[in-house]
Amino acid sequence: MSFEKVKLFENAISEFFNSPHAVAVDCCTHGVELSLRLTNADKISVPKHTYLSIPMLAHKLGIHLEWKEEKWHDYYYLTDNVIDAAILWKKNSYIPNTLMSVSFQFKKHLSLGRGGCILTDNKEAALELKKMSYDGRMFNDIPWTKQNITTMGYHYYMTPETAQLGLDKLPDAIKTPPKQWTIKDWPDLTEQMDIFKR
Repeated sequence: MSFEKVKLFENAISEFFNSPHAVAVDCCTHGVELSLRLTNADKISVPKHTYLSIPMLAHKLGIHLEWKEEKWHDYYYLTDNVIDAAILWKKNSYIPNTLMSVSFQFKKHLSLGRGGCILTDNKEAALELKKMSYDGRMFNDIPWTKQNITTMGYHYYMTPETAQLGLDKLPDAIKTPPKQWTIKDWPDLTEQMDIFKR
């Protein structure tokens, strides 16, 4: 199976969300991580009620973690332009001038087991994020052994098989109303988990 399937999936996701570009990755958290790396973020502001992998990125990246009380819906900002939109499923919902990461984890509306996409309207950012997701490599016909790699890569790419599953399931996902998540779907991480009390 060819990586052309990944491009087709990216195009379909970008059309649904109305973002000029979409970069498929192996999970939403890695999409957020790549966005933070690309923008050289030095801190993130995280709601106390969210999935635990997001605040853990602060430790992973060596940046400041700031907790916030926020009753968010569908998405929230981590920085001025990096958005965790893991549960977002709404047509034409891309927010201009941002890097929005959506999730295709098994509990999400488009359930692929694992996967995500970074939505952006910045072509240069999309190209760099694509390279970052794929070990610094360009997606072309030149073998990596013949490429001059200039971008640090992170091996976070989506496989063609996952992309094909996404293409197969997308029509039904578009026709079906998504689950309405609420803030109560996540615990207060700062109260429940010792890892976040340090």
